Amino acid sequence: MRYPDELIDEIRQRNDIVDVVGSFVSLKRQGSNYTGLCPFHSEKTPSFAVSPTKQMCHCFGCGAGGNVITFIMKYQNATFPEALKYLADRAGIELPEPEYSEEEKQRRSVRDELLNINLKAAGFFCYRLKDREGEVGLKYLKGRGLSDETIKQFGLGFAPLSRDNLFNYLKKQGFSTEAIRESGLVTFDEAKGFTDKFWNRVMFPIADERNRVIAFGGRVMSDAKPKYLNSPETAVFDKSRTIYGLNIARSTRRDFFILCEGYMDVISQHQAGFNNAIASLGTAFTSGHASIIKRFKKPVYLAYDSDGAGVNAALRAIKILRESDVVCRVINLRPYKDPDEFIKNEGAEAYEQRIKEAENGFLFEVRILYESKNMSDPDEKTAFIKGVCELLASMPDEVERESYMSAFTERYGIAAETVKRTVASIAAKNGGEYRPVDRPKPAPSRPKDPDESIKRIQRTLLTWMCEDTGIYRAVKDYISPSDFTDRIYFAVATRMFSDIEAGNLNPAALVNMFEEEADQAVVAEIFNTEMEPVESKQDKEKALGDMVYAIKRNSLDTLDKAEGGSVEDMMRSIEEHKKLEKLRSVKFTLK
Repeated sequence: MRYPDELIDEIRQRNDIVDVVGSFVSLKRQGSNYTGLCPFHSEKTPSFAVSPTKQMCHCFGCGAGGNVITFIMKYQNATFPEALKYLADRAGIELPEPEYSEEEKQRRSVRDELLNINLKAAGFFCYRLKDREGEVGLKYLKGRGLSDETIKQFGLGFAPLSRDNLFNYLKKQGFSTEAIRESGLVTFDEAKGFTDKFWNRVMFPIADERNRVIAFGGRVMSDAKPKYLNSPETAVFDKSRTIYGLNIARSTRRDFFILCEGYMDVISQHQAGFNNAIASLGTAFTSGHASIIKRFKKPVYLAYDSDGAGVNAALRAIKILRESDVVCRVINLRPYKDPDEFIKNEGAEAYEQRIKEAENGFLFEVRILYESKNMSDPDEKTAFIKGVCELLASMPDEVERESYMSAFTERYGIAAETVKRTVASIAAKNGGEYRPVDRPKPAPSRPKDPDESIKRIQRTLLTWMCEDTGIYRAVKDYISPSDFTDRIYFAVATRMFSDIEAGNLNPAALVNMFEEEADQAVVAEIFNTEMEPVESKQDKEKALGDMVYAIKRNSLDTLDKAEGGSVEDMMRSIEEHKKLEKLRSVKFTLK
């Protein structure tokens, strides 16, 4: 649904960017702005600036920036409607309901009721953890080293021994028997009737990316089986597309995810400072999980159990991640079984070091295959080489394949030509085609943008006009939006000139003219240009004249290159250059 621009403006204006960013980032006043460590990349020196006057933010390190809406979109990895909803709720603004068909209304009604049931159930479990029956659950969580803050953050609770407490509670809350049954929180038996699915278990609420409770997991407090029990799939819970902890990890400043197996692995890592830990609700990692992770454009570090089952699960996950084009590495947890055990024994610093030493996913696969073979046996050595070649042949990207092939042959001392021929043979048998490619030479250093000098001048002028609209009054007869030759600069100047004339300039509103995140960052950069200090009014007037002249000259040079060679074009160019020379003698006066 597309919301009216007036409503979007109201939501943006009712959410001061300093307050919003300050709730996620520690900010300090510095002159007219606020600064802090950028939430979008790791840094030790603050380079993230927030302007209360422009209602914009910009990182001078990584270039991220925008207004309050785009900040929430990037920080929470949210869509525009999701970010708008978050800010509307924060400001107490009710968004209009979109129009739905009767079928869609019914479906949404069912989903809303299930979500409400889950929310009430989560509160019930949290409450029972604190009463006498919940002591066994609380003792277990404390024994696992969890603090009160962590228990509260993850909404952990307890399902008591009685097998109908939750059912009766939900009935008293006004929910129908059918709705409670649809939630998966109760089971029905002809002899016993309705009974709670979870009892005598520590409860782990499972939330979606919007922090809505959609299901539960429970760890039994006895020797009963299964040890861990999850909610069945419902209209709001799809196990193959739900990632535990992602509702928190999506906002992490770390540039990768740590994928592990269970609830406690996620929770213990978050408590130790690794708030990028997530889990796939067991070892059943699916392509659906991979597609969700891919949206975040971050690599995955696997922290599965170090036993045989964990290794096999890691091998399956690596294959799925590779097919989804997600970079993968594997953390070595040995001699410990899982991240929770490792951190308890070695601490967070040692775990951080293991992360730095994480093994490339492909090389992990090769090593595991190597360790399973007796390399002194010719048949097993052949099987090892063929197994690796099958992995290489399955890689669709030729450059990637060549890189891994080189790493494999160098590490294990296998003849490169033998591997190339074997890979080509396997690819041919599988109906594919393999053509060895020349190893690309290291890319030369990225050349500087030849237009950067004039772009900086244009950015500076736009920034000056934003901070003092009197500057626009002084130059508007000599310069127009068309003189800003970059497409984004042109669009910004066009809207900005119009807004100043109308007396309603709002730099933050200009960000939402663009849908692409990269374009929004450019707009933020335009209005956060670091300028050389100007000592006097006369110096600023001279600098203004130099900027206008440089921008006009660049505009005419661009026009000359674009125009044809007709007599009319030549005469027009001569006249325009005469005007340019006259501009050189114009003295700009500022009030």
